[in-house]
Amino acid sequence: MTVHSVSDVTQYIKGLFEGEEILSAILIRGELSNFKRYPSGHCYFTLKDAEASMKCVMFNGYARNLRFTPENGMQVIAGGSVSVYERDGVYQLYVNSLTPKGAGALALAFEQLKERLAAEGLFDETHKQPLPRFPRRVGIVTSSAGAVLRDIHKVTKRRWPGIQLILCPVLVQGTEAAGQIAGAVKFFNRKYPVDVLIVGRGGGSAEDLWAFNEEIVVRAIYDSKIPVISAVGHETDTTLADFVSDRRAATPSQAAELAVPDAGELCQYAAGLLTRLFAGRKRQMGQRMSYLKSLTNRPWRRNPGLLLSAPIQHTDHVTEQLYRAVKEQRTNTRHHLELILKRLELLNPVQILYRGFSIIEKDGRTVSRAKELSVGDHLNITFADGKISAVVKAKEKQNGT
Repeated sequence: MTVHSVSDVTQYIKGLFEGEEILSAILIRGELSNFKRYPSGHCYFTLKDAEASMKCVMFNGYARNLRFTPENGMQVIAGGSVSVYERDGVYQLYVNSLTPKGAGALALAFEQLKERLAAEGLFDETHKQPLPRFPRRVGIVTSSAGAVLRDIHKVTKRRWPGIQLILCPVLVQGTEAAGQIAGAVKFFNRKYPVDVLIVGRGGGSAEDLWAFNEEIVVRAIYDSKIPVISAVGHETDTTLADFVSDRRAATPSQAAELAVPDAGELCQYAAGLLTRLFAGRKRQMGQRMSYLKSLTNRPWRRNPGLLLSAPIQHTDHVTEQLYRAVKEQRTNTRHHLELILKRLELLNPVQILYRGFSIIEKDGRTVSRAKELSVGDHLNITFADGKISAVVKAKEKQNGT
């Protein structure tokens, strides 16, 4: 009996797996678990159901094409081939496609990215910029070959003939489209500033419009200092570029209408203002004429003296009050002065002398007490009618002094 090595047996079993046509291109439904993406980009996970589990690997070449983020517990359908991993001696599924069960991969990827970016605040109204009222230059980010450019050109030139349109042509679908769209938005912001940007394309399937759902495009629009109008697809189509843009247009033609004013409407508006201005001036002139007529019909126009009668009477009245007040003030002041003079008269020393009193001075100083004098002192005595000199001959002491 032949003895075989482990490698021989493993290779034989691997050959059996690879020889089975059903296992070379198979779709397997199951629940994701233990999902892990390595820095290399390779993904390793397990597919399981209630009865069994299967190890799976999805190499970077296929994993980078995933539109959604796989999560544990998600029901998926994996496509690929079943083979044996010789080192561990286990069979596993080599996955080349992974699709969420029920919702499509694009729909799931759309919702996942939308939820994450919304949580970061990229769709908040506070970040929206107003569109300029009278732009001079409009930047366009779209394909140079599509009908979108023709529609925008036709509508803008019809509405605002003097507008300058600048096209930065890009791919609007395919693997390179998102990078080109984001690069065009950055180009206008950094090197060729315009007043407003229109970013869009015509309608198509979700796959066709997917470039406008890529995170790189959404962030480029969010970072734009130039107001952006999103015009992707038709009215029923919705992309993440619509949520982050400052304004969303249902069609490229509507985007052109949002970007530039209508010269015809403005002319009509200006004509309406002019009509209102003339009507207002006419109405005001009529009111002024009526007022002037009412003034000319007043009595004082026929007798101008009436204009002065009231001020004259008022002046006479005020003058009379002033005279009365001055007279009363003068009387009060005179009476007050007389009282002061009478008080001063009572305090006059001369009046005291006339009543029989005299003033005695010694050495120029008034003497009011006998004890201040001594025998032999020379005195000056002032009377009402003159002065005398005297000498103290004797001094008597009063009782109690």
